[in-house]
Amino acid sequence: MQLNLDTKIAFLGMGLMGTRMAMRLLQAGFQVAVWNRTPAACNPLLDQGATALSLDQISNYPVILTCLADDQAMQSVFDQIEPYLVADQVIVDFSSLSVQQTQTLAAQVQTKKAIWIDSPVSGGTAGAEQGSLVIFAGGDAATIRSLEPIYKALSQRVTRMGDTGTGQATKICNQLIVAANSTLIAEAVALAGLAGVDTRLLAPALAGGFADSKPFQILAPRMATQTFVPVQWKVQTLSKDLNNAVQLAHSFDLDVPVATQALSQLQAHQAQGFAEADLATVIQQLKHS
Repeated sequence: MQLNLDTKIAFLGMGLMGTRMAMRLLQAGFQVAVWNRTPAACNPLLDQGATALSLDQISNYPVILTCLADDQAMQSVFDQIEPYLVADQVIVDFSSLSVQQTQTLAAQVQTKKAIWIDSPVSGGTAGAEQGSLVIFAGGDAATIRSLEPIYKALSQRVTRMGDTGTGQATKICNQLIVAANSTLIAEAVALAGLAGVDTRLLAPALAGGFADSKPFQILAPRMATQTFVPVQWKVQTLSKDLNNAVQLAHSFDLDVPVATQALSQLQAHQAQGFAEADLATVIQQLKHS
């Protein structure tokens, strides 16, 4: 596939990440058509030069990008576009899905002689805005190389992790670390506060040390100041990703007790009405336990 700025791109899923990624592509000069289950979410992109996409016209787009919430959402959208897929189209999925769902969808796409590339991302909304995401790609190596112009507008680095599904497996491992770490960060901030520490100083004090990380630098200040908007990571998103990690581990008979405990905490927090809330709110679960 020869990809350039004249290549028509369809982008499905204008959530927290998809909206920002589509904007980056528009700013890079690509022709982007956008779709979302709730059409109003496309308005900021339409104002910046994107075109509105009708799913029954998907065959007109050599490259289809997706950034959807979960396995169920991806399957629902795929069922709508599958009748219109044509040979040689490339579907690049930026969603965070289970490995099993990814492999199932890739097999379905192959029957249409189209290509599926799993390309989950890490870097959050800030990384999406700045084009500094990191991407874990799984699938055909030549196709992944041909996607470089798109990847370049969105990310600082793309790594092919192996065959179909390995991108998602890598993202699952990434999210296991992030999600489990978030519960420990909440415990550290809460404990520091009870011990008389000015918790606003934790992030700068620990910067560069062994306990430092990007999640710590993002979450600890928000937890310390009870700043939970704008939402950067939704509780339900991390809970879903961590559940995928636990389920993948179980499929290999691997015991992951830390991830399992963290998942229990996030699911409990989600059940208390915090599904759409920022991940930093997990500290409130501790304060009310």
